[in-house]
Amino acid sequence: MAAAKKAVLGPLVGAVDQGTSSTRFLVFNSKTAELLSHHQVEIKQEFPKEGWVEQDPKEILQSVYECIEKTCEKLGELNIDISNIKVWLDLRTQSTVETLSKRIPGNNNFVKSKTGLPLSTYFSAVKLRWLLDNVGQVQKAVEEDRALFGTIDAWLIWSLTGGPNGGVHCTDVTNASRTMLFNIHSLEWDNELCKFFEIPMKILPNVRSSSEIYGLMKISHSLKAGALEGVPISGCLGDQSAALVGQMCFQDGQAKNTYGTGCFLLCNTGRKCVFSEHGLLTTVAYKLGRDKPVYYALEGSVAIAGAVIRWLRDNLGIIKSSEEIEKLAKEVGTSYGCYFVPAFSGLYAPYWEPSARGIICGLTQFTNKCHIAFAALEAVCFQTREILDAMNRDCGIPLSHLQVDGGMTSNKILMQLQADILYIPVVKPSMPETTALGAAMAAGAAEGVGVWSLEPDDLSAVTMERFEPQINAEESGIRYSTWKKAVMKSMGWVTTQSAESGDPSIFCSLPLGFFIVSSMVMLIGARYISGVP
Repeated sequence: MAAAKKAVLGPLVGAVDQGTSSTRFLVFNSKTAELLSHHQVEIKQEFPKEGWVEQDPKEILQSVYECIEKTCEKLGELNIDISNIKVWLDLRTQSTVETLSKRIPGNNNFVKSKTGLPLSTYFSAVKLRWLLDNVGQVQKAVEEDRALFGTIDAWLIWSLTGGPNGGVHCTDVTNASRTMLFNIHSLEWDNELCKFFEIPMKILPNVRSSSEIYGLMKISHSLKAGALEGVPISGCLGDQSAALVGQMCFQDGQAKNTYGTGCFLLCNTGRKCVFSEHGLLTTVAYKLGRDKPVYYALEGSVAIAGAVIRWLRDNLGIIKSSEEIEKLAKEVGTSYGCYFVPAFSGLYAPYWEPSARGIICGLTQFTNKCHIAFAALEAVCFQTREILDAMNRDCGIPLSHLQVDGGMTSNKILMQLQADILYIPVVKPSMPETTALGAAMAAGAAEGVGVWSLEPDDLSAVTMERFEPQINAEESGIRYSTWKKAVMKSMGWVTTQSAESGDPSIFCSLPLGFFIVSSMVMLIGARYISGVP
C-alpha cells in the first residue's frame, strides 16, 4: 500500500517560547496563524540560598532541542510536511544596587534617561556586575577573553547556530533594552553605561532588529537533535514584546496584559519614548526589520502572578495542580475579606519597594483554603489595576478595554475578577499562545524569509472571548481601596544588611522567565559555561 502523501499547509513557522518554568516549541501556519502542534518541557529552578534563584543553561538548551524534536515528531504523525519550517527564536544583587545608586547624581539620573529603567536587581547589568565581583571563574574568563554575555535569547541563538563552533553571538533590540547597558535612543550599547557598571563592551552580543536572519540551525550531535538543521533563525523578541506583536497591538495606545509567572502590561507608545512619572518602565516594543523604525512601549511588571499559584501548590500544598485553583475559588466565590499581597521578592511597578514581603491579612476563624485561593486570584487582578491606573495617568487616555493573553487566561474566574476589578471589559483571544505567535510573525516576516505579511489587511482575524464587569463601580472601588491598605502593610518588613555580614540578600531576583522574563533575564558566560578553552 502506498504511503499517504504528506499535507503541505503552506509555509510553517516555529517559535521557541522560553519561560521561567518551562520551554515550549510551537509551530504555526503562516497563512492562517493556526497553531498546528507544540511540545512543552518543564525546567527546574534552584534556590540555593534565601533570595537566590538559579537555572541551568545547559538544561534549558537541552529542553529546547527536546521540544523541537518532539514537535516535529508530532507533525510527522499528523502527516504534515515540515520541510519548509522557519524558526524563532535574583536578589543577591541588592547590595550591588545600593552601592551603584550612591554614584548616580541626584539631579542627573543618566541611567534612567538612557535606558528607561530604574536601577534595580531586576535587570541584567546588576546581575553581571555581581558575577564579576563574586565569581572568580567568571572574572578570569573575562580577562582571558573566554566569556560572552547575553540574555537567554542570545544564549539560545549562539548555541543553536553552533555554539563554540561558529555560533552567532547576537540579541535583538527588545532584549538588549532590558540589560541596562543599552541606549534606547541611539539603539546601541552605551559607553557611559558600560563604564558606570564596569562591564567590558567586548563581551556584549551584536544588537540586531527583531526580524531578520541571524543564522542557521545546526545539528547538536551530543543531544542527537537535528530535525531542523539548516533552517534560518529569523526572529527574536523579548516575551512581552512578542505578546504585543501577537496581539497585533501595532497602533499607538493599544495595550495588552500577559499573565504568566509574572504579569506584564505593555502599551504601545509609537515611535516616541514616553517616560513614566508613575513607576512604569520605558522600553523598546519592537523593530521589525533592519531598515524598519523602532517602536516603544510603557511597561508595568508584576513580579508574582502565576508564581503565586505555584507557591500554593509547592509550598503550602493546598492544591495538587495549578488547575485546582479555579475549582477552589469557585466553591466560595469570595475571599470573605481575606487579602493576599504576594510580595515574595518585594514590590515592583508601580512601587519599586524592595522592603516589602508577602502577607495574608483579614483572616478569621471562618477563613479556609478556598478563600485563600480566591484571594490569590484577586491579588493578580489588583496588581494589574495598579499598573493600569499608572498607565492611564501617564498616557492621559484611559483604556476602554484590556486585551489579555498567557497561560492564566484559561481561568475564567480570574478573567471575570479582572473585568470586575478594572471595571472595563477584558478581551481574550481564543488562541492564547500570543507570545509564541508574535515571535513566529517576526520570524516569518523577516527579509529573506517573507512568508508572513504584517500588513493590516493581511493579518488574520482573531476570535475573541469578552468578559464584562458584573459588579457595580462602588463595590469595585471599595475592594480596591482595601487591597491598597493591605499593600501598605506589606512594606518595611526587611531592612538591608551589609554584604559583609554574610547574610542572604534581601531582594529576590525575579524568576528568569521575565526576560525572563520581557521579561527573561539570564546572564551567561556562554563560552565559559560551555567549557570552551
